[in-house]
Amino acid sequence: MRIIRGKYKTRYYKVPKSFPSRPTTDFAKEGLFNILEHQYMGNDMEVLDLCAGTGNISIEFLSRECGTVVAVDNNYNCIRYIKSMGAKFDCNDKLSAVKSDVLKFLNKSEKQFDLIFADPPYAYKHHAEIAEIVFQKNKLKEDGVLIIEHGKETSLENITHFQFMRTYGNVHFSFFELIEES
Repeated sequence: MRIIRGKYKTRYYKVPKSFPSRPTTDFAKEGLFNILEHQYMGNDMEVLDLCAGTGNISIEFLSRECGTVVAVDNNYNCIRYIKSMGAKFDCNDKLSAVKSDVLKFLNKSEKQFDLIFADPPYAYKHHAEIAEIVFQKNKLKEDGVLIIEHGKETSLENITHFQFMRTYGNVHFSFFELIEES
């Protein structure tokens, strides 16, 4: 895997073969961050990376100096790996790794975020529930965005606050925003 842009650009890292999660492909990640940089990203953002796995997305945000990232995963090995990535890239001061079930985290946390990215396993049955909790519990700051990565078999287009979807190969990103109706 590689960091695509920013201060860690072109740095590579190796994910152990027996790792329990699937990292977002470089092709999909590049497409996602092109959208984010043109429409959503800024400095001093607070980002939540749910089902963070390898920390691939978290490190990409930090490479682009977006602000701070909270990476949440329910697997101890993932959390340990994310912490090691923070040390490798010397960004542990801006990266928090939390071991928790994502639905429990969303229900219990009082914090709001500028951007929430969720990359649950494609077979996960609660993609829609993530979006519902984010908006029910008011987890996004004003003008915030929720992005859920999913496979082609998952459709989130009928979920409240859905805005658009982008596809990169087999990777689908659904974008949600709280738009005030006039």
